[in-house]
Amino acid sequence: MGSLMLLDTASLYFRAFYGYPDTVTAPDGTPVNAIRGLLDGIARLVKDGRPRPERLVACLDADWRPQFRVDAIPSYKAHRAEPDGTEQVPPALAVQIPLIIGVLEAAGVAIAEHAGYEADDIIATLATRSPTPVDVVSGDRDLFQLVDDERHVRVLYTQRGLARLEAVDEAVVSAKYGIPARAYADFAVLRGDPSDGLPGVPGIGEKTAATLIGAFGSLAALTSALDAGHGGFPTGARKKLEAARGYLEVAPAVVKTVTDVPLPEVDGTLPASPPDPELLAEMGQALALGSSLTRFRDAVTKAT
Repeated sequence: MGSLMLLDTASLYFRAFYGYPDTVTAPDGTPVNAIRGLLDGIARLVKDGRPRPERLVACLDADWRPQFRVDAIPSYKAHRAEPDGTEQVPPALAVQIPLIIGVLEAAGVAIAEHAGYEADDIIATLATRSPTPVDVVSGDRDLFQLVDDERHVRVLYTQRGLARLEAVDEAVVSAKYGIPARAYADFAVLRGDPSDGLPGVPGIGEKTAATLIGAFGSLAALTSALDAGHGGFPTGARKKLEAARGYLEVAPAVVKTVTDVPLPEVDGTLPASPPDPELLAEMGQALALGSSLTRFRDAVTKAT
C-alpha cells in the first residue's frame, strides 16, 4: 500500500463554500460553489502531494457533536447548534453536501464515517492503522495531536488556503507552541478553544499551558503533582488548576481523538477509472461542474 491522504471533508467544503462566489450555480439555480471548490481543492492536493498519495479517504462527521463529548462538557459546540440539535449550516451549503458525497462516490473516492463519531476520530483511527505515511488535510489544530515523525504522520494545515498549505511535523508543533506534538491534546485542554466551546482553565493562556506541559510532560503528570502537593507550578497556576479539577478530569475525553473507532477496513486506493463514469458525467452536466470535475476526475484516477 502507498501513502495515504485523509481529508477532513467538512473543513474543506466549508472553506470552499466561503471561498468561492455564491453566484456559481447550476443551470437550475442550485448553488455549486462548495462542490466546485472542493473538487478543485482535492485535485490540487492529489496532484501536488509530496509524496503524491496512492490512497485517499474523505472522512465525514456522522455525528458532528457526539454525545460522549457533550456529556463530558455540555458547552461543546453548543454555540453552533440549531434548536433541534443539528449543526448550523447555511442552506446554500446544506443542499450541496449530498451532491458532494454523490460525486465522490461516483468517482471512486473512498468515504469513511461511523455513527457516534466525528471526522477527527475517523481520521485518527485510520492514521493509527496505516502502515504507510499519512497526510491529514485539515484546518483543525486539534489534529496536531496526531503528528508523529517516526510514523510519518503530518498535518497539511489549511489555515492559509490550499495554495499555501503548511506541512506540520513535530518540529513545526514544537516551534509554534513549545511542546512536543504528543502533548498537543493536553496543551489544548489547558488552553481551551472558544471555537469549540471548550473553556480551558480560567487564567491559563497559551504560554502558561506550554510552560506547564514543559515542566510536567503531560496532563496526567501535572494532576498527579497537584495531588501530591509538589512544587514546580508558575506563580498562581496551582490555585487556578485546583479550581478547575472537575474540568481537567473530563476535558481529555473531549479533546483527544478516538483512535479505535470500530470501522471496517478502508482501502482508499485511488481507482484506475471512475466506478460509475455515466453517473459522474450526468452529475457534471446537470450541475455544470465543467473544468472542476475534469481536473478532479483526472487527478483521482491518474495518481499512480
